Amino acid sequence: MDLETGISQNHVKRESWKTVLTLAYQSLGVVYGDLSTSPLYVYKSTFADDIQHSETNEEIYGVLSFVFWTLTLIPLLKYVFIVLKADDNGEGGTFALYSLLCRHARVNSLPNCQVADEELYEYKKDAAATCLTPKTTFGSRLKSTLEKHRVLQRFLLLLALIGTCMVIGDGVLTPALSVFSAVSGLELSMSREHHKYVEVPVACIILIGLFALQHYGTHRIGFLFAPVVLMWLLCISAIGIYNIIHWNPHVYQALSPYYMYKFLRKTQRGGWMSLGGILLCITGSEAMFADLGHFSQLSIQIAFTSLVYPSLILAYMGQAAYLSQHHAIDSDYRIGFYVSVPDKLRWPVLVIAILAAVVGSQAIITGTFSIIKQCSALSCFPRVKIVHTSSKIHGQIYIPEINWTLMLLCLAVTVGFRDTKRMGNASGLAVITVMLVTTCLMSLVIVLCWHKNVFFAICFVCFFGTIEALYFSASLIKFLEGAWVPVALSFIFLIVMCVWHYGTLKTYEFDVQNKVSINWLLSLGPSLGIVRVRGIGLIHTELVSGIPAIFSHFVTNLPAFHQVLVFLCIKSVPVPHVRAKERFLIGYIGTREYRLYRCIVRYGYRDVHKDDMEFEKDLVCSIAEFIRSGNHEPNGAKDDLESEDGKMTVVGTCCTHTDGIQLREDDVDNIESAGTSELREIRSPPVIQPRKRVRFRVPDSPKINRGAREELQELVEAREAGIAYILGHSYVRAKQGSSMLKKLVINYGYGFLRRNSRAPASTLSAPHASTLQVGMVYHV
Repeated sequence: MDLETGISQNHVKRESWKTVLTLAYQSLGVVYGDLSTSPLYVYKSTFADDIQHSETNEEIYGVLSFVFWTLTLIPLLKYVFIVLKADDNGEGGTFALYSLLCRHARVNSLPNCQVADEELYEYKKDAAATCLTPKTTFGSRLKSTLEKHRVLQRFLLLLALIGTCMVIGDGVLTPALSVFSAVSGLELSMSREHHKYVEVPVACIILIGLFALQHYGTHRIGFLFAPVVLMWLLCISAIGIYNIIHWNPHVYQALSPYYMYKFLRKTQRGGWMSLGGILLCITGSEAMFADLGHFSQLSIQIAFTSLVYPSLILAYMGQAAYLSQHHAIDSDYRIGFYVSVPDKLRWPVLVIAILAAVVGSQAIITGTFSIIKQCSALSCFPRVKIVHTSSKIHGQIYIPEINWTLMLLCLAVTVGFRDTKRMGNASGLAVITVMLVTTCLMSLVIVLCWHKNVFFAICFVCFFGTIEALYFSASLIKFLEGAWVPVALSFIFLIVMCVWHYGTLKTYEFDVQNKVSINWLLSLGPSLGIVRVRGIGLIHTELVSGIPAIFSHFVTNLPAFHQVLVFLCIKSVPVPHVRAKERFLIGYIGTREYRLYRCIVRYGYRDVHKDDMEFEKDLVCSIAEFIRSGNHEPNGAKDDLESEDGKMTVVGTCCTHTDGIQLREDDVDNIESAGTSELREIRSPPVIQPRKRVRFRVPDSPKINRGAREELQELVEAREAGIAYILGHSYVRAKQGSSMLKKLVINYGYGFLRRNSRAPASTLSAPHASTLQVGMVYHV
């Protein structure tokens, strides 16, 4: 028996390693496409203007030394061994760090936070892994300072938004730079006069094709991504080894940091300015952290340390070895990747390079879609249409508006610049800014989330921050030579995000200040003083407590409402995922006789929203389970969560309570159904020509009382009659006496964004025929 146990354990271990290695292989196509194509343009951008390649080889050796140590310190040491550990329940990226800080320091900018949200599994798992209370004195003081001062909270949000905007800017620049650099291999096959007329059109055609295929999703061709990047890495490493052996076997000596000193001593200001080109060797490093949710820490670490890192080092060493023996180079036309490729291999390598550039571009485009979805979920970006292109692969999304905007901007950059030098200057500034933001946020994570001594945070910031600040200064000095592009793009996106976030906060504050009191509702009596008609009325509101003003506005002008009213709030919480069993928070408003329910539907910033039919079924079924279980009475401290208007109970979706109530909807021609001994049925009474016959199948035990059975029967009747969606449509205006800036932001900026974004209840996918909009003017 012991032997069998050992075999079983080994089998499990072998299976787990097989999974890790499979993920490591798949990560090549998603994570490392951008990073692996950097040898196409690093040397060409570095030697563009600031420094010249001389016969002493001090310049090329110095650049190689800088490239080696930059790749070693930033992607390998910082990201692979430190930053990857700062995941948010498996998710990575700028907003994952911000989400971690929001939970540990309670600096969340969203106004609809509840104590109940801290009972979520991913909250509690986070609290169990690291106690939410900092153990160090400095950490406690920092936490209390952040919680007290709104200015610091806004600065933290602004820092996260700046990093996000630079990622979006990188999504514009990286496809243009990668594809243009890959296509530039044509320069060795035709005259320079003809080449400049071919390069731009070919690059534009490839980019248009890349963006035009986005709506199909990458899952159909995603299986090709990893082989393409693997082939590219093996190709550049083989060429690198050949060049080292054939041209200069002693090039490895340039890996010594002494050559960096010699390089700067000789080139001085020109060498410092050329760092903006060397910086491009780490473009795509942030993807290792941003795409963490698709893979695992170990798989990304294995792929980088065992294949990507050595392949890139060999590729750069091979190029340096070739250039060290070829000094008769009249201009940067001959300094590049393709010049070091043997003549017979140039065309095959050109094809592989173009494919690898397309894969790398695809990765940054998908990453841009993901981060915009996160921003939108946390009320920091206008609501956009999000299409999930795959039902099996997590994170495969497509945003039409963003896709075509990126394509137009990408084509504008390609046609406007027409050379890798200025594209490299622009891309470099975007990349290093994101890294600086990550460094700043990581220092706070080390103190507040990991509870380490402040000494470690200071060391982290000083070491990596100094390196990145050096590269940042070298990139910023090229502001007029292309680096203005990411600054301009980020500024525009940052204005959009700030205006949207400010308008959303003011709108929510107006809702809170003008909500109807519970006492007013109770004074109306069980009938609410209005006619109750058949059906379920879903009143969408942003409020998590209280009665929205839209309700009183509606019943004042039209005193009739549905027999069952549900005040529905769909909100995002600062965790990546909310488990299905924790999806709904349900409670009564008033007494049971009112048939008024509050339902809060919670989604993580990475969760997929269900379509309208599935959502309706889950909602009604969860309300029925809430009624049956009798959780409106005290039933445990953790399940019953206090709210302003009664107890709220956590109820899962249909799939999570298989032993509870199940909803059945049959066509009128197929009413009869086989019964079982374990289940009893609550049916609606016969009606004239119903479209659907609705039934709740409830278990025999525990017994449900008469009041609950009547309530369930009324819910069945209402569901069979249909669901109507009542949506508030607010016109937001700045109130009298506001400053000119506030009027400009609210009346024009926020108003324009609201008119051109999706409706607040777009996540409901409400059918048009069942939707009623109630307009109100908000003076904020």
